[in-house]
Amino acid sequence: MAVIDADTHIDECEDTWAYMAPEEDKFRPVTVSDETTERGGRPGYSRNWLIDGGLKVRRVRDDQRTGTTVEARELHDIQARLRHMDAMGVDVHVIYPTLFLTYLTSEPAIQVALCRSYNRWLADKTAASEGRLRWVAVLPTLDVDAAVQELRWASDKGACGVYKLATELDKKVTNPYFHPIYEEAQALDFPICMHTGSANPPKGGDSAVDLEGLGGTNVMEAMFSVVFSGLSTKFPRLRWGFIEAGSSWIPYVLDRLHSRRERMAWAYSSFNYSDDVKDIFRQHRLYVTCQSHEDIPYLLQLGTEDHLMIGTDYSHADQSAEIEAIDLLRRMGDEGRITKTQVKKILEDNPAAFYRV
Repeated sequence: MAVIDADTHIDECEDTWAYMAPEEDKFRPVTVSDETTERGGRPGYSRNWLIDGGLKVRRVRDDQRTGTTVEARELHDIQARLRHMDAMGVDVHVIYPTLFLTYLTSEPAIQVALCRSYNRWLADKTAASEGRLRWVAVLPTLDVDAAVQELRWASDKGACGVYKLATELDKKVTNPYFHPIYEEAQALDFPICMHTGSANPPKGGDSAVDLEGLGGTNVMEAMFSVVFSGLSTKFPRLRWGFIEAGSSWIPYVLDRLHSRRERMAWAYSSFNYSDDVKDIFRQHRLYVTCQSHEDIPYLLQLGTEDHLMIGTDYSHADQSAEIEAIDLLRRMGDEGRITKTQVKKILEDNPAAFYRV
């Protein structure tokens, strides 16, 4: 089977918005730079996208820090990215966005234009990769009908999942508002890929505050909610992924699920999950990306052996970025910390089962 990097990224560029219709040109993001300022003293924050009257960071990347090049990050040179994958011993990149990790607009028409252009750009750019560059479809969730239509379009254009933030416009992942998207994803055999980030509008105050937070806690809560609410039972074939939030929180979430079942039966008429916490991942089709520094041998004892994946966060340089992650996992197998079979599952079998690639 193929080695699959389960969480990589691109950086959007001017080419990303070239697929907007003429009547959408007024929505086109524009780059605004101020080389004299760095937000909060952090390198790389001197450039922004101007979208719907607001500024959204357009990172200035450091090639050495990220271990990547602008040609590969922005998909100007597909062959360069494939050659880098070869050097890393990786067969497939699953691509997530960068700009869409945060809230962009409250206007449905603008969001539809942004998502449509992004998806068409990725479909076009990755078509020459012979299936090695796959991507998750970004949907305009402010317009659910348009989101469903966009998912149908993406289903035969190289997409392999539905990009979903765990919190969107103050709606949790369990909100019935999203059910039409889940129904279509289930029909198309697409997984729901919940990635670190938040699409809630800013509440005011320091615009850099998100960078200083713990990060990923809404992803952890989403996994609890998917199981506890019965959402995964309502959509019995849908796979749920929890991406770029690490995996060290798994024992805590399993403990909370188990505790609710053991001690709160008086408050609930039924539970839709097993009383054996080790069965929850299989029963509810849950997948989580881990990182090499975590206690993977311990996590593998919690029913995750067929459900852990790993990603390098390719092109980024934040707390989740680990360009050597796949080599480090292989080393764990070589050193006997985990078995070679477990390494193969994390690198190949599990992401193949989740993304169907």
